[in-house]
Amino acid sequence: MALTINTNPQKPNGEIEETISFPRFDVVSDVSDHHYITSSFTKKNGRDHFPAGSHKKIMQEWKILEKHLPESIFVRVYENRIDLLRAVIVGTAGTPYHDGLFFFDLAFPADYPNHPPMVHYRSFGLRLNPNLYANGRVCLSLLNTWTGKKSEKWNPDESTVLQVLVSIQALVLNEKPYFNEPGHGMWPGRSIWEKKSTAYNEDVFILSCKSMTFLLRNPPKNFEGFVRSHFRERGHVILSACKSYLSGHVRVGYYLNEGSSGGGASSPGPGGCVDVSEKFQGLIVQLYPELVTAFSRTGASLGSLTEQVKFERKTVPFKGEGVLKQKKEKNTSGIARKVFGKIKVALGLKKNGVIKVNN
Repeated sequence: MALTINTNPQKPNGEIEETISFPRFDVVSDVSDHHYITSSFTKKNGRDHFPAGSHKKIMQEWKILEKHLPESIFVRVYENRIDLLRAVIVGTAGTPYHDGLFFFDLAFPADYPNHPPMVHYRSFGLRLNPNLYANGRVCLSLLNTWTGKKSEKWNPDESTVLQVLVSIQALVLNEKPYFNEPGHGMWPGRSIWEKKSTAYNEDVFILSCKSMTFLLRNPPKNFEGFVRSHFRERGHVILSACKSYLSGHVRVGYYLNEGSSGGGASSPGPGGCVDVSEKFQGLIVQLYPELVTAFSRTGASLGSLTEQVKFERKTVPFKGEGVLKQKKEKNTSGIARKVFGKIKVALGLKKNGVIKVNN
């Protein structure tokens, strides 16, 4: 199956936009911006050469990917570098990664499948998951880059690249990534951990939105049209989510929209309103115009969503205000007593600190 995308989203003369089919799996030639482009393997006739067994296994991987990729994952392999592969995962609805695009560059080792593929996340220097480092490192048991049971680690006889990609989508880019960090999931359900998870989701969504603007400025090769088309179609949903999160009408990460992956309507929090941190609100207000500009350049239909958002900062009473007030009252009453005492002395009602009583 393939996704239909517009290659020319804006036509000032009103002509019908050109559309092409974007297959979920395809073979391309331009490998120039791949993270592992400098990886060296045995060369033969100017091309990378693998032992027969490794070459056969890689071709099997291609067939598996071509036939079984889910709708939210797209892959490109290279005709002159069969050792390299690029994949993009679309963020799933119901997670703080919804509607984002997450790119991964993979490289097969020369002795594949004895060892798992190397995987690099194109992070733009952002850390938006405990398993995805700012330097691009991907920590996953299946890649042998993280601890796990034997059954969770790479098995040369059974493991595949498709399993790696699906695992990243389901186990890494999930609903509550905070609990991916070791130790954070020891007491799930406790309010303190859930609050930390909610705060983490706020940070994740902000970073995911920043990644969107970076991707639109510098899309990976062979995915330029796909990136533009995706955000042209999903821009209004992302901005609507920002507004819903800002107002506290929807818990961050749980915005669902008709036509989004997962479908359905917006999901409110308990009582129809949720608490959102002022830090998150302030960052959304700053980031929102950047998103509007980035999505508008793709030709996205945004309507009233182009209007700037704002929030009113809550005024929280100073903790010591009550104490200060009490001290002030005490000081005031003390001064009043002194003044009243002086008046009594002046009137002869008080002498040597003793009040006179007239018979």
